[in-house]
Amino acid sequence: MIYPSTFLSRALLADAVFSGISAAGLTLGAGLLAPFLNLPEALLRETGLFLIAYTALVGWLGTRSSVPKVLVLIVVAGNAAWTLASIALLFSGAVSPNLLGEIVVVAQAIATGVFAELQYIGLRRSGGAVAA
Repeated sequence: MIYPSTFLSRALLADAVFSGISAAGLTLGAGLLAPFLNLPEALLRETGLFLIAYTALVGWLGTRSSVPKVLVLIVVAGNAAWTLASIALLFSGAVSPNLLGEIVVVAQAIATGVFAELQYIGLRRSGGAVAA
C-alpha cells in the first residue's frame, strides 16, 4: 500500500469520470452510435459494459487515502495497452470505421494514453509504503 499523491488521486478520478461517461454512452447508445461510426454495435456495447467495472475500480482507487501500488500499476499498464490495442484495431482490418469512427477511436486512444502517463507521474510522486 502507498499514500497516493494528490496528483495521482486526481488523475484516477478524471479517468473515472471520462470512463464513466464513455461507459454510459457506449452501453446505452451503442445502437445509435454504431451506424454513425460504422463500428459493430456489439463492440461498442461490450466496451461500455467493461468500462462500467473499470470506472468503479478507478473511482474507488481515486478516493482512497492509501492504495495498493500493484492495482495502480495495473491501471497504468491497462491504459497503455488499451491505447496500443485501439490503434492496432484500426490497422487490423477487423473493423472498417468511417472517418468519424476513426477519429473517435484515435481520440479515445490518445485520452487513454494521457491518463496512463498522468497516473504514472502521480504514482512516482506518491508516498512510500503504508505501515501495517
